[in-house]
Amino acid sequence: MSDLFAASGLDKAGPRPLADRMRPTSLGEVAGQDHLVGADGALTRLLASGSIGSAIFWGPPGTGKTTVARLLAGQTDMVFEQISAIFSGVADLKKVFDGAWARRLQGRCTLLFVDEIHRFNKTQQDAFLPVMEDGTITLIGATTENPSFALNAALLSRARVLVFKPLDEAAIAALLARAEALEGKPLPLTAAAREAFIRFADGDGRAALTLSEELWRAARPGEMLDEAALGEALQRRAPIYDKAEDGHYNLISALHKTVRGSDPDAALYYFARMLDAGEDPRFLARRLVRMAVEDIGLADPQALIHARAAAETFEQLGSPEGELALANCVIYLATAPKSNAAYVAYKAAMRVAREAGSLTPPKTILNAPTKLMKSEGYGSGYAYDHDAPDAFSGQDYWPEKLGRQHFYDPPDRGFEREIRKRLDWWSKLRMQRS
Repeated sequence: MSDLFAASGLDKAGPRPLADRMRPTSLGEVAGQDHLVGADGALTRLLASGSIGSAIFWGPPGTGKTTVARLLAGQTDMVFEQISAIFSGVADLKKVFDGAWARRLQGRCTLLFVDEIHRFNKTQQDAFLPVMEDGTITLIGATTENPSFALNAALLSRARVLVFKPLDEAAIAALLARAEALEGKPLPLTAAAREAFIRFADGDGRAALTLSEELWRAARPGEMLDEAALGEALQRRAPIYDKAEDGHYNLISALHKTVRGSDPDAALYYFARMLDAGEDPRFLARRLVRMAVEDIGLADPQALIHARAAAETFEQLGSPEGELALANCVIYLATAPKSNAAYVAYKAAMRVAREAGSLTPPKTILNAPTKLMKSEGYGSGYAYDHDAPDAFSGQDYWPEKLGRQHFYDPPDRGFEREIRKRLDWWSKLRMQRS
């Protein structure tokens, strides 16, 4: 294919993309990663020591992972090799390793940059281990996914994880200023539209430069785009979000914690972000039910009913009408009194049940369906609570070897305030009648 392009001259047609032309030529030009390449950055210190070692670059797209890997190879006088886990298999890895081994025999080192390394399976990841250990390659793997979940422990134990941060607004602004200087013309944006455009980039430097090229192409001579025109010119950039991977878990965690933290505005924001990114509303409905039972529980028994009703309403109406029912539920749960007392009690009871094993309940509360069981004392001495004063007998229901346990401790708020009053009353009666 490359020969076809060369023969036709297409490989030389047209200017290089702006993002490629602006690729940094030194670590000092890398935007937004001062914690790595600044004067006291982690990579700066490694370079000063004379050895960088293998590393995993973890961060969102457009933050400079590939660029930094190239610059490291240049500064350490290593041969730069690049492959993508999307298009490579074990045979490709073997070819790269053989080339690195041959260079090593000649006294030359190889920096192997693997893009999307998390897409390699366990066997493919294991293939890196021997060539990393014997120094055949210095591995730099790039991933947008959490390495703790996406990569083998054996691989992680041989590589340092370095985090690339999304570019902040100041870094994006500086990048755009450099682009304008290179192009010799300003972006055709009003001040307010420029601020919106910087936010629109969503921390992705490459996207900011690509979108800048689109703006210059879209604007008529002398035209200045306001915020509304900016939206029309760029249409809509999909949020950085993968329903199967890290963005999904980060946002659902944020939604759950903001509901738990009783902040309805923040909860609505994360709920809206997930819907906007294409999340399945049914997944959100299930998570709202979980929040109702885990973080509100019996402090407001209506919370679970409300969550179930919201899920059913969505099933009846579908999107987008049914999403309002889910939004109502988000607000209800965030503003409800909070209690995890039932959740804590359940976990404590489960722990004791597993540790206690198969202890037999007191015979007083066991049925006696046969004469033999009745003769053995099954059901003997059982007090029928409805026949007792206050419908409370106060008898002991615990296995003798275990003794009375205490799991549920309701807080003095919401509906559980009433439950606590009942429990305190029954405890007093139990002490009187025992």
